[in-house]
Amino acid sequence: MPEITVRGGERAVPMYESHPRMVFPTGNRNRTAARVQAALLRWGVRIAAALTAAVLLFLIGYILVMGIPNLKPSLFAWEYTSENVSLVPALINTVLMTGFSLAIAAPLGIFAAIWLVEYARRGNKLVRLVRLTTETLQGIPSIVYGLFGMLFFVTQLGWGFSLIAGAFTLAIMVLPVIMRTTEEALIAVPDSYREGSFGLGAGKLRTVFTIVLPSAMPGILSGIILATGRIVGETAALIYTASSLAKIPESVFSSTRTLAVHMYLLSNEGLHVDATYGTAVVLLLLVLAINCLSSFIASKLAKH
Repeated sequence: MPEITVRGGERAVPMYESHPRMVFPTGNRNRTAARVQAALLRWGVRIAAALTAAVLLFLIGYILVMGIPNLKPSLFAWEYTSENVSLVPALINTVLMTGFSLAIAAPLGIFAAIWLVEYARRGNKLVRLVRLTTETLQGIPSIVYGLFGMLFFVTQLGWGFSLIAGAFTLAIMVLPVIMRTTEEALIAVPDSYREGSFGLGAGKLRTVFTIVLPSAMPGILSGIILATGRIVGETAALIYTASSLAKIPESVFSSTRTLAVHMYLLSNEGLHVDATYGTAVVLLLLVLAINCLSSFIASKLAKH
């Protein structure tokens, strides 16, 4: 490195020490390349977000434009007939199916995730097996769940095509989603919360249910929202297990038809396509209402 000679016999000072702000050509090129890469990534993220929002708005707008004019009073008759193709029985069945499925899957998924995160030893082979099984179950097509439900719940257990057979099948389907999201939410809770609770004399069980679970509740509810969306939009598994009877069930062993199955059958027949679009609007509003309710509950729990 070139040096600056100083009179009086003093030590020579390197040029980069006497001129600390000097920028060398290589550093200039590196910084310019870094700025270009950052700008490209920034614009790439913006374009991806804009495309996602545009597709979502297009889908919602298309459903509303095509469906709102077809929301006729006959669609909301209490009983279904081949003339009015009422969606009210299917709407009630959808709410019942969602409630039963979540009542089965949510406790199992949450408690299993608590065991994996809070109680199981790290490096346990059983933990790795459970996580591998959960990830595998998430990728299985829904029609496979439907075939299993038909062979086991409908035929083997003798439940027939019924509400309870469909609910158990959907509970098995959404269980991996609830487990994984709950596990990630529990892992995200800082260890200092647990240590502070232990330091105050609380036991393991009390720490989990009074400190850890409330802190992780927004993440847990996000998993339940995802599970709800899958339950509401499911068709293949329910055709094989709950059948397609458009009637309000008299018991849990009665055959049912949800809104998604109702839409599929109407569009497949081709005789009531307009009613299909109207049903799609109601289904969209139902999912939106469930998501808003879950978000409201999550925000209330986060404040506490």
